[in-house]
Amino acid sequence: MVADPKSEALFALHRFGFGPRIGSAAAIGADPRGALLADIERPGAAALNVGMPSSGEAARAALEAREARRAARLAREAAKTANPSATLPDAGAMPNPPGTLPPSRAPTTPNPPRANANPAAVALQQVYRDEAKARMEAAVNAEIGFAERLTWFWSNHFCVSMAKNGVRPLAGAYEREAIRPHVLGRFHDMLLAVETHPAMLIYLDNARSIGPNSQAGVSRGRGLNENLAREILELHTVGVRTVYTQDDVTGFAKIITGWTVAPARQAHAGEFVFNPNMHEPGPQRLLGAQMDESDFGQGDAALAMLARHPATARHIADKLVRHFVSDRPVPALSDKLSGRFVETGGDLKEVAKTLVTAPQSWSAADRKLKRPAEWMVTALRAAGAELDITTFMQAQNLLGEPLWRPPAPKGFSDDDAAWIDGLAQRLDVANELARRIGGLTDPQEALETTLGPLATDETRTAIRRAESRPQALTLLFMAPEFQRR
Repeated sequence: MVADPKSEALFALHRFGFGPRIGSAAAIGADPRGALLADIERPGAAALNVGMPSSGEAARAALEAREARRAARLAREAAKTANPSATLPDAGAMPNPPGTLPPSRAPTTPNPPRANANPAAVALQQVYRDEAKARMEAAVNAEIGFAERLTWFWSNHFCVSMAKNGVRPLAGAYEREAIRPHVLGRFHDMLLAVETHPAMLIYLDNARSIGPNSQAGVSRGRGLNENLAREILELHTVGVRTVYTQDDVTGFAKIITGWTVAPARQAHAGEFVFNPNMHEPGPQRLLGAQMDESDFGQGDAALAMLARHPATARHIADKLVRHFVSDRPVPALSDKLSGRFVETGGDLKEVAKTLVTAPQSWSAADRKLKRPAEWMVTALRAAGAELDITTFMQAQNLLGEPLWRPPAPKGFSDDDAAWIDGLAQRLDVANELARRIGGLTDPQEALETTLGPLATDETRTAIRRAESRPQALTLLFMAPEFQRR
């Protein structure tokens, strides 16, 4: 356990938040656990009200931008065929181009676009940057950061990837719409919001899944896609190699047929829609239970059953322990978390409270290696530095954690082994940040702000003997105790 009140406050901010800022450890020193609990009791603790486009608005802008590019390409090809010496302006030069975002939602582009750039594409790229900036500023500026860390945890648990065609315009809105409203609510509500969101339906191909015996399946000869059903079972709920079989995967995939995205040129294009013509008719079986409901209600009932399953409770508990506390299993802590999950019907705020109040969560024997973005936010907070979102995102790419672009549906790893080999690249990032802010930040003050009594004698000696401020800050950012939760 942590030895003294100041150390406990600093430990709390590293383990459950994004590290200390100037004065934050002193502010919570009298009751660190109480401060963490208060952070998640705030109204709208995980909300991010930034006036960005909804996922539907972004999807429609992307659809229209693609149509504008296609129309321009066809026009150029036709003109070239008719008169090889003639040229047409690019789609971006067209007056009043389609695909623009609603005026009240359109972000301001800091740099003027290229003359031949498609304005819709420019606006969508700026939306992505603005979404990223809002997300990172919420972490950098958080008083405590526990609610924001929970948001990052759940966003990774239910990850989507911009590498999939069609997901990029939706990634930021997905986190705001499907994750943040439910971080401190009911697991079933988050599960339903996630699995019906266009970003997830596109990412795991359910938007194109058709029941073989449905009206569309019989007439089109197209069929079932099991990707989303499998990942809901394996990753989102009960966990891999637990209580389900391949027959459950197939049955569940049939249950969620018809969960799709409204196509272009239809009302609410780019938004979730249930299409009964694509839905597999009749009852289905899942984990030994018969799902008799029809249409959309069949899938909702299936998710409700999975959300309250004891295997789901254990899977979520083990992941929370691995993220916040230890790579190794901590059975007593997992038992407490899963038990509270079951007792409360998946009340995620109550589970988070149990995590904070459990004595096993405060063991200093295990110190998790921070993932790259979390570590960089800690450095910015320690130094009181401003966020440069372009530099930050470039560093995320370099360190192997590109924003909203995990390598697989299981998300970024929370095991130390996945990140330990990247410490050499972290040194490059630390050097660059220290060079940029070295003239503005006192290394000794940053040391006391962020580590204080947690700093080892070796770290203190190395920083004191540094030949320059930037070198001292680099040594601080790379210190083992700074790198860990």
